[in-house]
Amino acid sequence: MFYAINTTNGEKIWNYTTGDMVTSSPAVMNGVVYIGSDDGNVYALNATVGAKIWNYTTGYYVESSPAVIEGSIYVGSGDGNLYALNAANGAKLWNFSTGEGVESSPAVVGGVVYTGSGEFNDGNIYGINATNGAVIWNYTQSGFVVSSPCLVNGVLYIGSYNDNCVYAFGSSSTSSNGLLIIIGVVIAFFIILALFSFFFGRG
Repeated sequence: MFYAINTTNGEKIWNYTTGDMVTSSPAVMNGVVYIGSDDGNVYALNATVGAKIWNYTTGYYVESSPAVIEGSIYVGSGDGNLYALNAANGAKLWNFSTGEGVESSPAVVGGVVYTGSGEFNDGNIYGINATNGAVIWNYTQSGFVVSSPCLVNGVLYIGSYNDNCVYAFGSSSTSSNGLLIIIGVVIAFFIILALFSFFFGRG
């Protein structure tokens, strides 16, 4: 069951009953709540009254939390697919098969969908084209990935289950820019130090 709660007094505004437990976290955009359920469905609900607008049925549980951006929803399913759905009507735009359950909640930045995969065998971290579902890159590690990605300043951070690691991925330009900033700060420090010594060190 899914609930809408008044944040002022804690009273229930409405609830919507799905066919199984709900462990997915909702996304809300333009008056619509998007949520997954272990009954295998992705739901769009009216945020005001809780009425179902549409649902899309995947092949297994949906514990991934949807990401909504530019009229599309991106969400993983236990059936081994990452789905892109039309936010207005729930029509499937594309799906990408990882071969293992996708419990990781996707992040979408700059036209790329980032997610992890693998309950047992896949163990990949993916960068996927948000428009057509084509793989841009993937990184294979030894553990399955249920962690959800976080992107900050061009760097992707994500954890892995079996190998106890947190990974960071970034472009060479990001690394180069960071290095240039560090060099600039060091140079500025020595210039300030030299000026300080020149003006205040004479005596």
